[in-house]
Order: sequence, then C-alpha cells, then structure tokens
Amino acid sequence: MAMPVFCHPGRHRIALFVRQDLLPIELGIVHQLFGQARSGASVDGEPLYEVATCALRAGDIRTDGDFTVRVPHGLEALAEADTVIVLSSYEDYAQETADLAAPLAEAFARIRPGTRMASICTGAFVLASAGLLDGRRATTHWRYTDLFSRLFPQVELDPDVLYTDAGDVLTSAGCASGIDLCLHMIRNDHGMAVAGDVARRAVVPPHREGGQVQYIRHPVPAPTASATSAAREWALRHLHESITLGQLAARDAMSVRNFNRRFRDEVGTTPMSWLTRQRVELARELLEETDLPVDQVAVRAGLGTAANLRQHFHAALGTSPSAYRMTFRGPGDPASDV
Repeated sequence: MAMPVFCHPGRHRIALFVRQDLLPIELGIVHQLFGQARSGASVDGEPLYEVATCALRAGDIRTDGDFTVRVPHGLEALAEADTVIVLSSYEDYAQETADLAAPLAEAFARIRPGTRMASICTGAFVLASAGLLDGRRATTHWRYTDLFSRLFPQVELDPDVLYTDAGDVLTSAGCASGIDLCLHMIRNDHGMAVAGDVARRAVVPPHREGGQVQYIRHPVPAPTASATSAAREWALRHLHESITLGQLAARDAMSVRNFNRRFRDEVGTTPMSWLTRQRVELARELLEETDLPVDQVAVRAGLGTAANLRQHFHAALGTSPSAYRMTFRGPGDPASDV
C-alpha cells in the first residue's frame, strides 16, 4: 500500500505541480510563503499548510538554470491535495493548440472535484487547456497574452492585473506575481494578520498596487516617476474623510486631467478605484482586529454607511462584512454577531 504524500492531518494540503524546464523562482516562492504561514501570525504558531512538490513522475526535473530539481512525488500528490498550483514551463511559450496533452489530462483526472486550482505565470495555459478557465476571468504573463487569447478565446483574459480570483480557480501574471497570488490566498484563508506576518518575514509588501501595465511600459523618467505619491500618502492618512479627485490632484499640484492620467500610468487603475480598494482593505483590518460595529467600521474606513460598506465589500471580496468577520474571528467572538 502506497504511503500518503501528506503527513499532517488538519493542515491545508498544497500540491505544487511542476514540469520540465521549470523556473526555480516559482518553486521557491510557493514553498517560502506557504511554509512561513503560522497560526496566530506567530513564529511559534503551528504551520497552516503542507506543500508537496509533484510531477508526472517522481525524479529529476530540468530547470531554466544549470541544475535540476529532484521532485519527490508523482501524480498521487494531486489526488490528496486541497489546492493544486501549476507552475510555468518553457513548453508553454511554444504551445500551438488549445488541447490538453494526454499526460496532463491523465494528471488532471487524478484531482478531486472541488479542489482549488491556481497557476503562476504561463501555468494558466494548462488550466485553460483543461477547460477550467472557460467563461472566467484570468491572466498570464503580458508577453504571452496575444498567444493565450488566440488559443483560448472563451477565457475572459485580463492582461493588466497581477492576479485573478474566481473563487476555486486563481491565476497570476509573471513569476514574481506568484508572490502576490500566494499572499492573497493566505489572506483569504487565514486573514490579514497571518498574511502580513508572512510578507514581513519575506520582506515583501503584503499587497502590491497596480497591475502588469506598470511593468509593460517604459518607466517614467525621474523626477516624475512618483508624481502621484504625495497624494496617495495623504489619502492613506485621511481615508475616513470625504476625498475628491480635485483634492488628490491638488496634493501633487496637477490638473485633474493630468493627475488622472499620471495616476493610471503609475498605479494601473483610476484614483477613485484605488481609493475604494484602500478603504475596503482598511475595513477588513478593522473587522478582524476590533470590536467595532459594522456601521462604525464603515465610517472609520471612509465608506460612510453600513449599506455602502456591504456593497463595496461584496464587490471586492464576494462576501458580507459580518460573514467575513465571523470567518476570521469565529462565531464565539462577540464582535462577530455585531
């Protein structure tokens, strides 16, 4: 009888699926970030995830460097996983058909229904070939979005974002965007405190602003490269107040039109969309870490009313503030019933 791949009951099981010519940085990102997640956001807490690296067959896998990686598990890891993350491979760059290769089809047949699926970089090509992205929003590395769109017109490709979340299927852009995706998954699973602790230990921001657009274009030469930073810094200190586009533009001594254009170039979204996102993130923090009623959370976060908070919260996260608080504080916490 085969020994189980995962040895710690109660931990979330992640199968990291790799192929020949993998990018080692992606392998390290997943192991580092999920491996650092601890209960209570403490170095002394219990590990929350168990990660197993697997391939079509156990053994040596080529990398894009001058070394190989010894992969300990075969397809049996896929059958036991709660989450499967597909890494990119150089074979994705030359893909000529939308069909899923027979060996990959056999691998995906091992995955249990309901398993959360994710991809880093061009690993999205595999998810799309398996039909998991049909009718869903997804992303991949900006250099291969034209190829992806030709092969998978049924997928709602968003080439500008760092990652997408369709609930049970998530995708990320370039390999470093795997950091953003992993932190997002940890944040959704265990809350901002745990994800923030992981980010601090890895010395990366817990949430990066903007999307791929800021990396596709040539950087704006100094001194205008951070033309809207003063406005953003001021806005983060005044989220509880009513803030207009005119006020933001005035902080950087620009016209509204020029500020709006510069902001989109630097951050990858509109000023007011960015502002709403920051307010939702503040609301998440208040729901997790304080006993404030929902209407007071709305005021503190600058969203005005509980109804407005619920609307924006649901649009951003697909859940209500009270359900979010119950998830991350538990039904036994008095604040979760507020």
